[in-house]
Amino acid sequence: MSAPVRVWLNRTYAENVFFIDLLRAAPVEVFATHVDIDSPVLAAADHGLPEPDGLTPEAYLEFALDFCARHRIDVFLPRLHQEVAARHRAEFEALGTALVCPPAEGIATFADKVDGYVAMAAAGLPVPPWYRVRTAGELLAAVAELEEMGEQPCLKPASGAGGEGFRTITREPFSLRQLHGWPGGSVQLDQLAGALAAAPGSVDLLVMPYLAGPEVSVDCLADRDGRVLAAVGRTKSGRRRSFTTDPVYLEPARRLVETFGLSYLSNVQFRHFRGAPVLLDINTRPSGGLHQLRLCGLNLPLAAVQLALGATPVLPALGDLPGTDYALVSSIQPVLPVPAAVSAPAPVAAPVTVELPVTRLTPLTAALA
Repeated sequence: MSAPVRVWLNRTYAENVFFIDLLRAAPVEVFATHVDIDSPVLAAADHGLPEPDGLTPEAYLEFALDFCARHRIDVFLPRLHQEVAARHRAEFEALGTALVCPPAEGIATFADKVDGYVAMAAAGLPVPPWYRVRTAGELLAAVAELEEMGEQPCLKPASGAGGEGFRTITREPFSLRQLHGWPGGSVQLDQLAGALAAAPGSVDLLVMPYLAGPEVSVDCLADRDGRVLAAVGRTKSGRRRSFTTDPVYLEPARRLVETFGLSYLSNVQFRHFRGAPVLLDINTRPSGGLHQLRLCGLNLPLAAVQLALGATPVLPALGDLPGTDYALVSSIQPVLPVPAAVSAPAPVAAPVTVELPVTRLTPLTAALA
Protein backbone atom coordinates (compact mmCIF):
# COMPACT_ATOMS: atom_id res chain seq x y z
CA MET A 1 0.00 0.00 0.00
CA SER A 2 1.13 3.56 -0.62
CA ALA A 3 1.87 5.55 2.51
CA PRO A 4 -0.01 6.80 4.31
CA VAL A 5 -3.36 5.22 3.49
CA ARG A 6 -6.23 7.22 4.98
CA VAL A 7 -8.77 4.92 6.65
CA TRP A 8 -12.07 6.07 8.20
CA LEU A 9 -14.11 4.17 10.79
CA ASN A 10 -17.51 5.74 11.55
CA ARG A 11 -19.28 5.30 14.88
CA THR A 12 -17.63 1.98 15.57
CA TYR A 13 -17.51 -0.03 18.79
CA ALA A 14 -15.17 0.81 21.68
CA GLU A 15 -13.42 -2.53 21.34
CA ASN A 16 -12.24 -1.54 17.87
CA VAL A 17 -9.33 0.32 19.46
CA PHE A 18 -7.69 -3.06 18.86
CA PHE A 19 -8.84 -3.06 15.22
CA ILE A 20 -6.97 0.24 14.87
CA ASP A 21 -3.90 -1.30 16.52
CA LEU A 22 -3.84 -3.98 13.83
CA LEU A 23 -4.13 -1.46 11.01
CA ARG A 24 -0.93 0.15 12.24
CA ALA A 25 1.09 -2.81 10.97
CA ALA A 26 1.20 -0.74 7.74
CA PRO A 27 1.57 3.00 7.10
CA VAL A 28 -1.96 4.24 7.77
CA GLU A 29 -3.61 7.44 8.92
CA VAL A 30 -6.74 6.54 10.87
CA PHE A 31 -9.80 8.78 11.08
CA ALA A 32 -12.55 7.91 13.56
CA THR A 33 -15.85 9.71 14.12
CA HIS A 34 -18.44 9.26 16.85
CA VAL A 35 -21.27 11.13 18.54
CA ASP A 36 -19.86 10.02 21.91
CA ILE A 37 -16.75 12.11 22.39
CA ASP A 38 -15.68 9.71 25.17
CA SER A 39 -15.47 6.78 22.77
CA PRO A 40 -11.91 5.44 23.08
CA VAL A 41 -11.66 4.91 19.32
CA LEU A 42 -11.39 8.69 18.94
CA ALA A 43 -8.22 8.81 21.02
CA ALA A 44 -6.86 5.65 19.39
CA ALA A 45 -7.17 7.20 15.92
CA ASP A 46 -4.82 9.78 14.44
CA HIS A 47 -7.81 12.06 13.96
CA GLY A 48 -10.73 11.69 16.36
CA LEU A 49 -13.65 13.81 15.20
CA PRO A 50 -17.25 14.34 16.32
CA GLU A 51 -20.02 13.49 13.91
CA PRO A 52 -23.61 14.77 13.77
CA ASP A 53 -26.33 12.84 15.54
CA GLY A 54 -29.93 12.26 14.54
CA LEU A 55 -29.43 12.41 10.78
CA THR A 56 -31.66 10.44 8.45
CA PRO A 57 -29.83 7.77 6.44
CA GLU A 58 -29.96 10.03 3.38
CA ALA A 59 -28.56 13.02 5.30
CA TYR A 60 -25.87 10.82 6.82
CA LEU A 61 -24.87 9.70 3.33
CA GLU A 62 -24.30 13.33 2.36
CA PHE A 63 -22.21 13.82 5.50
CA ALA A 64 -20.16 10.71 4.68
CA LEU A 65 -19.52 11.70 1.07
CA ASP A 66 -18.46 15.18 2.17
CA PHE A 67 -16.22 13.74 4.90
CA CYS A 68 -14.46 11.46 2.41
CA ALA A 69 -13.96 14.31 -0.04
CA ARG A 70 -12.69 16.82 2.53
CA HIS A 71 -10.29 14.40 4.21
CA ARG A 72 -9.24 12.50 1.08
CA ILE A 73 -10.24 9.16 2.58
CA ASP A 74 -8.79 6.16 0.74
CA VAL A 75 -10.74 3.42 2.56
CA PHE A 76 -14.05 3.76 4.44
CA LEU A 77 -15.25 1.01 6.81
CA PRO A 78 -18.88 1.95 7.49
CA ARG A 79 -20.75 0.57 10.47
CA LEU A 80 -23.55 3.10 10.91
CA HIS A 81 -25.83 3.17 7.83
CA GLN A 82 -23.71 0.51 6.17
CA GLU A 83 -26.41 -0.49 3.68
CA VAL A 84 -26.98 3.09 2.49
CA ALA A 85 -23.24 3.56 1.96
CA ALA A 86 -23.05 0.27 0.02
CA ARG A 87 -25.90 1.32 -2.28
CA HIS A 88 -23.92 4.42 -3.18
CA ARG A 89 -20.57 2.67 -3.56
CA ALA A 90 -20.01 4.20 -7.00
CA GLU A 91 -20.30 7.71 -5.56
CA PHE A 92 -17.61 6.96 -2.99
CA GLU A 93 -15.40 5.36 -5.63
CA ALA A 94 -15.77 8.50 -7.78
CA LEU A 95 -14.15 10.38 -4.88
CA GLY A 96 -11.30 7.84 -4.72
CA THR A 97 -12.72 6.11 -1.62
CA ALA A 98 -13.01 2.32 -1.48
CA LEU A 99 -15.69 0.81 0.77
CA VAL A 100 -14.89 -2.16 2.99
CA CYS A 101 -18.33 -3.72 3.30
CA PRO A 102 -20.44 -6.29 1.45
CA PRO A 103 -22.86 -5.40 -1.36
CA ALA A 104 -26.07 -3.72 -0.22
CA GLU A 105 -28.17 -6.80 -1.08
CA GLY A 106 -26.21 -8.98 1.34
CA ILE A 107 -26.37 -6.36 4.07
CA ALA A 108 -30.15 -5.99 3.62
CA THR A 109 -30.70 -9.75 3.80
CA PHE A 110 -29.24 -9.97 7.29
CA ALA A 111 -30.42 -6.63 8.67
CA ASP A 112 -33.66 -8.40 9.58
CA LYS A 113 -33.11 -11.70 11.39
CA VAL A 114 -36.27 -13.29 9.99
CA ASP A 115 -35.30 -12.41 6.43
CA GLY A 116 -31.89 -13.88 7.17
CA TYR A 117 -33.29 -17.15 8.49
CA VAL A 118 -35.62 -17.46 5.49
CA ALA A 119 -32.75 -16.89 3.07
CA MET A 120 -30.40 -19.28 4.87
CA ALA A 121 -33.02 -22.04 5.05
CA ALA A 122 -33.71 -21.61 1.33
CA ALA A 123 -29.97 -22.04 0.70
CA GLY A 124 -29.94 -25.30 2.66
CA LEU A 125 -28.01 -23.89 5.61
CA PRO A 126 -28.73 -25.11 9.17
CA VAL A 127 -31.06 -22.78 11.09
CA PRO A 128 -32.97 -23.29 14.35
CA PRO A 129 -36.78 -23.23 14.65
CA TRP A 130 -38.03 -19.65 14.72
CA TYR A 131 -41.33 -17.76 14.84
CA ARG A 132 -42.00 -14.18 13.85
CA VAL A 133 -44.23 -12.59 16.47
CA ARG A 134 -46.17 -9.34 16.07
CA THR A 135 -49.24 -9.99 18.26
CA ALA A 136 -50.06 -11.50 21.64
CA GLY A 137 -51.80 -14.40 19.93
CA GLU A 138 -48.76 -15.20 17.81
CA LEU A 139 -46.59 -15.05 20.93
CA LEU A 140 -48.75 -17.49 22.89
CA ALA A 141 -48.94 -19.91 19.96
CA ALA A 142 -45.15 -19.86 19.41
CA VAL A 143 -44.39 -20.39 23.10
CA ALA A 144 -46.90 -23.25 23.35
CA GLU A 145 -45.40 -24.98 20.33
CA LEU A 146 -41.84 -24.68 21.65
CA GLU A 147 -42.87 -25.92 25.09
CA GLU A 148 -44.62 -28.90 23.46
CA MET A 149 -41.28 -29.66 21.77
CA GLY A 150 -39.64 -29.61 25.20
CA GLU A 151 -37.72 -26.40 24.50
CA GLN A 152 -37.15 -23.24 26.56
CA PRO A 153 -38.64 -20.32 24.61
CA CYS A 154 -36.72 -17.06 24.27
CA LEU A 155 -37.14 -13.90 22.26
CA LYS A 156 -35.18 -11.03 20.75
CA PRO A 157 -35.94 -8.16 18.35
CA ALA A 158 -36.12 -9.07 14.68
CA SER A 159 -33.39 -6.50 14.12
CA GLY A 160 -30.59 -5.46 16.42
CA ALA A 161 -27.04 -6.30 17.40
CA GLY A 162 -24.94 -7.44 20.30
CA GLY A 163 -27.62 -9.55 22.01
CA GLU A 164 -29.70 -6.47 22.81
CA GLY A 165 -33.27 -7.27 23.80
CA PHE A 166 -32.63 -11.00 24.37
CA ARG A 167 -34.84 -12.58 27.05
CA THR A 168 -35.90 -16.07 28.03
CA ILE A 169 -39.66 -16.46 28.46
CA THR A 170 -41.04 -17.89 31.69
CA ARG A 171 -44.49 -18.73 33.02
CA GLU A 172 -43.27 -18.32 36.59
CA PRO A 173 -45.12 -15.43 38.27
CA PHE A 174 -43.13 -12.58 39.75
CA SER A 175 -42.07 -13.10 43.37
CA LEU A 176 -39.69 -11.52 45.88
CA ARG A 177 -37.25 -14.33 45.13
CA GLN A 178 -36.51 -12.59 41.84
CA LEU A 179 -35.24 -9.53 43.71
CA HIS A 180 -32.30 -11.50 45.13
CA GLY A 181 -28.96 -11.36 43.36
CA TRP A 182 -28.46 -9.71 39.98
CA PRO A 183 -31.39 -8.88 37.68
CA GLY A 184 -32.27 -11.85 35.50
CA GLY A 185 -32.67 -12.06 31.76
CA SER A 186 -36.20 -13.47 31.71
CA VAL A 187 -39.62 -11.99 31.03
CA GLN A 188 -42.94 -13.30 32.32
CA LEU A 189 -45.19 -14.62 29.54
CA ASP A 190 -48.45 -13.04 30.70
CA GLN A 191 -46.82 -9.65 31.16
CA LEU A 192 -45.23 -9.87 27.73
CA ALA A 193 -48.51 -10.85 26.09
CA GLY A 194 -50.25 -7.97 27.82
CA ALA A 195 -47.59 -5.52 26.66
CA LEU A 196 -47.94 -6.77 23.09
CA ALA A 197 -51.72 -6.39 23.21
CA ALA A 198 -51.38 -2.83 24.54
CA ALA A 199 -48.55 -1.75 22.23
CA PRO A 200 -49.49 1.49 20.42
CA GLY A 201 -47.40 0.71 17.35
CA SER A 202 -46.08 -2.24 15.41
CA VAL A 203 -43.97 -4.89 17.14
CA ASP A 204 -41.54 -7.26 15.47
CA LEU A 205 -40.04 -10.03 17.62
CA LEU A 206 -38.37 -13.35 16.99
CA VAL A 207 -39.26 -16.27 19.28
CA MET A 208 -36.93 -19.28 19.27
CA PRO A 209 -35.78 -22.13 21.47
CA TYR A 210 -32.93 -21.32 23.82
CA LEU A 211 -29.84 -22.62 22.03
CA ALA A 212 -27.13 -24.42 23.97
CA GLY A 213 -23.49 -23.40 23.92
CA PRO A 214 -20.73 -23.20 23.32
CA GLU A 215 -21.14 -20.25 21.00
CA VAL A 216 -18.79 -20.39 18.02
CA SER A 217 -18.12 -17.11 16.23
CA VAL A 218 -16.44 -17.51 12.83
CA ASP A 219 -14.57 -14.45 11.54
CA CYS A 220 -14.33 -14.44 7.74
CA LEU A 221 -12.31 -12.53 5.16
CA ALA A 222 -13.57 -12.71 1.58
CA ASP A 223 -12.38 -11.07 -1.61
CA ARG A 224 -14.45 -8.50 -3.49
CA ASP A 225 -16.37 -11.32 -5.22
CA GLY A 226 -17.26 -12.97 -1.90
CA ARG A 227 -14.79 -15.86 -2.13
CA VAL A 228 -13.55 -16.80 1.34
CA LEU A 229 -9.81 -16.31 1.81
CA ALA A 230 -9.57 -16.96 5.55
CA ALA A 231 -11.88 -18.12 8.32
CA VAL A 232 -11.30 -19.05 11.96
CA GLY A 233 -13.83 -19.83 14.66
CA ARG A 234 -13.63 -18.48 18.19
CA THR A 235 -15.37 -20.64 20.79
CA LYS A 236 -16.95 -19.05 23.86
CA SER A 237 -17.92 -21.05 26.91
CA GLY A 238 -18.31 -18.92 30.01
CA ARG A 239 -15.07 -16.97 30.40
CA ARG A 240 -13.06 -19.49 28.41
CA ARG A 241 -12.09 -18.74 24.81
CA SER A 242 -10.29 -20.85 22.22
CA PHE A 243 -10.01 -21.24 18.43
CA THR A 244 -11.34 -23.83 16.00
CA THR A 245 -11.13 -24.70 12.33
CA ASP A 246 -13.58 -27.58 12.63
CA PRO A 247 -15.34 -27.99 9.24
CA VAL A 248 -18.67 -28.42 11.04
CA TYR A 249 -18.53 -24.64 11.58
CA LEU A 250 -16.23 -23.40 8.84
CA GLU A 251 -17.96 -25.18 5.95
CA PRO A 252 -21.45 -23.66 6.53
CA ALA A 253 -19.80 -20.29 7.23
CA ARG A 254 -17.97 -20.50 3.89
CA ARG A 255 -21.14 -21.53 2.05
CA LEU A 256 -23.06 -18.66 3.61
CA VAL A 257 -20.46 -16.00 2.79
CA GLU A 258 -20.05 -17.19 -0.78
CA THR A 259 -23.79 -17.72 -1.38
CA PHE A 260 -24.64 -14.18 -0.33
CA GLY A 261 -21.43 -12.53 -1.57
CA LEU A 262 -20.41 -11.14 1.82
CA SER A 263 -17.16 -9.54 0.69
CA TYR A 264 -14.44 -8.27 3.01
CA LEU A 265 -15.10 -8.81 6.74
CA SER A 266 -18.07 -10.67 8.18
CA ASN A 267 -18.88 -12.76 11.23
CA VAL A 268 -21.00 -15.93 11.39
CA GLN A 269 -22.25 -17.08 14.80
CA PHE A 270 -23.30 -20.60 15.72
CA ARG A 271 -24.97 -22.21 18.69
CA HIS A 272 -26.35 -25.74 19.03
CA PHE A 273 -29.85 -27.15 18.72
CA ARG A 274 -30.18 -30.71 20.01
CA GLY A 275 -26.44 -31.19 19.65
CA ALA A 276 -26.06 -29.90 16.08
CA PRO A 277 -24.58 -26.51 15.11
CA VAL A 278 -27.11 -24.01 13.77
CA LEU A 279 -26.64 -20.49 12.49
CA LEU A 280 -27.56 -17.92 15.11
CA ASP A 281 -26.57 -14.46 13.81
CA ILE A 282 -24.80 -13.01 10.78
CA ASN A 283 -22.85 -9.77 11.04
CA THR A 284 -22.02 -8.09 7.73
CA ARG A 285 -19.27 -6.16 9.50
CA PRO A 286 -16.14 -7.07 11.45
CA SER A 287 -16.86 -8.47 14.88
CA GLY A 288 -15.73 -6.75 18.04
CA GLY A 289 -13.55 -9.75 18.83
CA LEU A 290 -11.78 -9.88 15.47
CA HIS A 291 -8.51 -8.70 17.02
CA GLN A 292 -8.26 -11.97 18.94
CA LEU A 293 -7.15 -13.68 15.71
CA ARG A 294 -3.76 -12.01 16.16
CA LEU A 295 -3.03 -15.03 18.37
CA CYS A 296 -3.36 -17.12 15.19
CA GLY A 297 -1.01 -14.84 13.26
CA LEU A 298 -3.87 -13.24 11.28
CA ASN A 299 -4.31 -9.52 10.70
CA LEU A 300 -7.66 -9.48 8.90
CA PRO A 301 -8.32 -5.72 9.26
CA LEU A 302 -5.13 -4.92 7.36
CA ALA A 303 -5.83 -7.65 4.80
CA ALA A 304 -9.29 -6.17 4.13
CA VAL A 305 -7.79 -2.71 3.53
CA GLN A 306 -5.25 -4.23 1.14
CA LEU A 307 -8.04 -5.97 -0.79
CA ALA A 308 -10.01 -2.73 -1.03
CA LEU A 309 -6.97 -1.05 -2.58
CA GLY A 310 -6.58 -3.79 -5.18
CA ALA A 311 -3.63 -5.55 -3.52
CA THR A 312 -3.40 -9.25 -2.72
CA PRO A 313 -2.84 -9.77 1.00
CA VAL A 314 -0.34 -12.36 2.11
CA LEU A 315 -2.13 -14.62 4.58
CA PRO A 316 -0.23 -17.16 6.66
CA ALA A 317 -1.17 -20.80 6.31
CA LEU A 318 -3.14 -21.88 9.34
CA GLY A 319 -1.39 -24.87 10.82
CA ASP A 320 -1.82 -25.78 14.45
CA LEU A 321 -3.90 -23.20 16.25
CA PRO A 322 -2.72 -21.78 19.58
CA GLY A 323 -3.23 -24.49 22.16
CA THR A 324 -3.64 -22.21 25.16
CA ASP A 325 -7.15 -21.10 26.01
CA TYR A 326 -7.58 -17.50 27.08
CA ALA A 327 -9.99 -15.08 28.76
CA LEU A 328 -10.91 -11.45 28.18
CA VAL A 329 -10.48 -8.78 30.86
CA SER A 330 -11.05 -5.03 30.99
CA SER A 331 -8.20 -2.63 30.36
CA ILE A 332 -7.55 1.09 30.48
CA GLN A 333 -7.87 3.06 27.25
CA PRO A 334 -7.34 6.79 26.62
CA VAL A 335 -10.12 9.20 25.74
CA LEU A 336 -9.93 12.71 24.35
CA PRO A 337 -9.36 15.52 26.86
CA VAL A 338 -12.11 17.89 27.95
CA PRO A 339 -13.27 20.06 26.23
CA ALA A 340 -13.68 17.28 23.70
CA ALA A 341 -14.84 19.03 20.52
CA VAL A 342 -12.37 18.47 17.69
CA SER A 343 -12.97 20.48 14.57
CA ALA A 344 -10.01 19.72 12.34
CA PRO A 345 -8.14 16.53 11.40
CA ALA A 346 -5.11 17.13 13.59
CA PRO A 347 -3.35 14.64 15.89
CA VAL A 348 -5.18 14.41 19.19
CA ALA A 349 -3.81 16.04 22.31
CA ALA A 350 -2.27 14.06 25.14
CA PRO A 351 -5.11 11.87 26.40
CA VAL A 352 -6.45 11.30 29.84
CA THR A 353 -7.39 7.77 30.82
CA VAL A 354 -10.48 6.10 32.19
CA GLU A 355 -11.26 2.44 32.63
CA LEU A 356 -13.59 1.19 29.92
CA PRO A 357 -15.14 -2.22 29.17
CA VAL A 358 -12.80 -3.16 26.36
CA THR A 359 -10.72 -6.28 26.29
CA ARG A 360 -7.22 -7.63 26.38
CA LEU A 361 -6.21 -11.25 25.85
CA THR A 362 -5.22 -13.12 28.99
CA PRO A 363 -4.13 -16.79 29.02
CA LEU A 364 -6.45 -19.09 30.91
CA THR A 365 -4.75 -22.31 31.96
CA ALA A 366 -6.43 -25.68 31.78
CA ALA A 367 -6.17 -25.90 35.55
CA LEU A 368 -8.83 -23.20 35.83
CA ALA A 369 -11.44 -25.14 33.84
